[in-house]
Amino acid sequence: MAPTPLTLPVGATENSVRVHPVVLFTITDAFIRRNQGQERVIGTLLGSISDGVVEVKNCYAVPHSESNEQVALDVQHHQTMAQLQHRVSPRDKIVGWFSTGDPDASRSRDALIHSFYGNECPNPVHLALDTSGQGGRMGVRAFVSRALGLGGNELAREFLEVECEVRSADVERIGVDVLSSELQDKLPGDMEGLAESFERLQHSLQQAQAYVDAVVAGKQKGNTAVGRYLAETVAAVPHFTKADFEKMLADQSNDCTLVLFLSKLIQAHLALADKLGTMQLPLL
Repeated sequence: MAPTPLTLPVGATENSVRVHPVVLFTITDAFIRRNQGQERVIGTLLGSISDGVVEVKNCYAVPHSESNEQVALDVQHHQTMAQLQHRVSPRDKIVGWFSTGDPDASRSRDALIHSFYGNECPNPVHLALDTSGQGGRMGVRAFVSRALGLGGNELAREFLEVECEVRSADVERIGVDVLSSELQDKLPGDMEGLAESFERLQHSLQQAQAYVDAVVAGKQKGNTAVGRYLAETVAAVPHFTKADFEKMLADQSNDCTLVLFLSKLIQAHLALADKLGTMQLPLL
């Protein structure tokens, strides 16, 4: 009788993971709000996969309990959150799971959790977030797994680390800069943000005016690309008369006031309906 072959199939084709900053903030918030005595938090990763690159865009924590070599997940909570997330963002799907703590700590329970998410998506990714704060930074590592089988039966599962990077869009980068500023006492309001935008715009206009004046005076050699860009920028600015601009501003202000009035009116009706126990939204 021929001996049973020992097989080690490659279980994952993903070779890199990209994580959005909102994922790290959500995981950190879940870790801070964890139950007393809970060692770590775990949860589900949402995103997309393209050309072997897993892009993690969102996540949510899943309640669980661990004891010795056993782990229990709140599957109902996981399924409910997955359905709600699908309604909000249909393009995002489950791509793996996350955990906090030391990623080098070997836990047999991780294989059980990974097997569960293997039923939710093919080749799930494990994102490990080091919340110990050693070295003044928060380490992020990603792992995929492959199975060691004997005669078609899985005997063990090995985790392999893959490249992981935190990548943010322009809008996300603004929020990250605000939250990472050590001198920021509070988040800027709408008027403060608008004032800062006007300051940056004024500074850019001053630089452009100084450049144009220097070129016209012959003090600096003009750049054709810069001149074309300035001409296109000026041409893109809409031209309004003073009366038209004041009318447009007044109309927009009236529209905002009307929307604010209707929202306050609906809020008052909802509060009254709540007091009466009807909770029926009246037709306006």
